[in-house]
Amino acid sequence: MKLTIQSQILRDAINKVLSVVDKKNSRPILTNCLIKSQGQKLELIATDLEVSAKILLNAQIEQEGSFCINSKNIADILRELPNDDVIMSVDNNNLLNLTCKNINYSLLVTSTEEFPQLSFQNSSSEFRLKTKQIAQIINKTSHAISTDETRLYLNGIYLQMTDSKLRAVAIDGHRLALLDTHEFIGENKFLVDGVIVPRKGISELKKIADTYPEDDVSISLDDSFMFVNARNEYYLSIRLIAREYPKYQTVIPSKTTNRFHIDRNAILNAVKRIKILSNEKTNGVKLNIQKNEIVISTNHPALGQATETLPITYDGKATEIGFNAKYLIESLSVLNETDVTFEFNNELSPVVIKADDLPEFLGIIMPLKL
Repeated sequence: MKLTIQSQILRDAINKVLSVVDKKNSRPILTNCLIKSQGQKLELIATDLEVSAKILLNAQIEQEGSFCINSKNIADILRELPNDDVIMSVDNNNLLNLTCKNINYSLLVTSTEEFPQLSFQNSSSEFRLKTKQIAQIINKTSHAISTDETRLYLNGIYLQMTDSKLRAVAIDGHRLALLDTHEFIGENKFLVDGVIVPRKGISELKKIADTYPEDDVSISLDDSFMFVNARNEYYLSIRLIAREYPKYQTVIPSKTTNRFHIDRNAILNAVKRIKILSNEKTNGVKLNIQKNEIVISTNHPALGQATETLPITYDGKATEIGFNAKYLIESLSVLNETDVTFEFNNELSPVVIKADDLPEFLGIIMPLKL
């Protein structure tokens, strides 16, 4: 095998697939990246058997071949190389000779035989999403993904086709984030019942959306995997979480009797300020909602207390609701700089947060008893 490629191009590609590699994997082959040349394309593949990534690159290939190499090692080397042509060749002694200008490395490589056979395509029931839509889904909902490993079914974003919309939902038991996406092409039978895309897969999807901000991608599903294809050059295979998602609809109040409007930046910044004196374990703050004003407060037995009063549009019953300030901040941070609406029934019922300029979004935070 012998080829020439720009170091910057190879460096960027290796860095993209590097995050897929599980550094603690008990199978040494899975710490490697598979590099394969065919025609005038160089193929890079990495996997932890849950998420797999493949990138195709243009290269000047003199002799085809394939090898596996330690992913972190080659990434570290490429990071230090100048932006110039890199010549790579593998000899009969399982050595990769890598040359860039007057820099030479001889690196041990391993056979590709042990590397798992991976699939990156399932052309049936394909649908397309704009990368902007993928980015919006992730940006608006991923903060509510649970980190509790004992509840695996909450460790991802739930995607479901409902009323010709693609609905994305994330819950962690304390809050919910929901976003409906209306414009996408195609449909998929697996989306009718819904699929759960795991956190790591979401992270890799975000990377594709950031790489191609003005494109759309092809997505297909089967019983176990989501397959993503961007420009026929960046592929993902994501193992879905094989669990039933909870009935999230039961958390959403069918109707609410009270609501107030407030500037998103005003309440977000106020909660950040008041949180400084909140209890480190609960991050508890109180929202005392009164006619046309809200008082945000907290009391720390060892540090002191803090209050801030803000104007709101409200003409309902005076109510005091406790919140985990961290959850409130994260829920507000994903919204645009506009007015937001808080809807609730009483101090113990779920509180619905809506953005005035984003009607397809719904956020819910469970109150905190203080």
